[in-house]
Amino acid sequence: MSQYPPRLTRLIDSLRRLPGVGPKSAQRMAFHLLDRDREGAAFLGRAISEALDGIGRCKTCRMFCEDEACRYCTPARNASGQLCVVEGPADLMAIEAGTAYRGRYFVLMGRLSPLDGIGPQELGLDLLGQQLADGIVQELIIATNPTVEGEATAYYLAEMARARSVRVSRIAHGVPMGGELEYVDGGTLSHALTGRQPL
Repeated sequence: MSQYPPRLTRLIDSLRRLPGVGPKSAQRMAFHLLDRDREGAAFLGRAISEALDGIGRCKTCRMFCEDEACRYCTPARNASGQLCVVEGPADLMAIEAGTAYRGRYFVLMGRLSPLDGIGPQELGLDLLGQQLADGIVQELIIATNPTVEGEATAYYLAEMARARSVRVSRIAHGVPMGGELEYVDGGTLSHALTGRQPL
């Protein structure tokens, strides 16, 4: 039996659904919202409700958007002939903010993970296959994370692109700018050496 009233228990349990939020953090947030910021709590509730009602996915790239097409699927971006595949919306935003890339994107909303029941269908790869076959995409840039699942997904995507005669590239993984070799882990160094570029 919970030590809190049912509504407070539901609020704490709901906050625990957020990534990185454990029981104590959820409890602190709930207490803060109820004790010190009820106006903020009401605003948060409305914002979540409006987001759930008004935000969907772009039918072309699968990014979150409020309209039929999103800002990342414009004709100018299409004209680049480049399509960058990322695992999630945060990856797209990182590339947009940190690079000069201005081509199109395809957001997988995950990565291949058969043990978790995530296969090609769940990642929308049928839609990606159609886009690769339409002749507009000249280069598929794979920007999945360097995890086991990310690498398996990258390999699958590369095979899809090659089967449709689309050039494939993979973002480089290796030593970060300003990093010192003695502090870089072995896996990162291995990637850096394997993906070395001519100078």
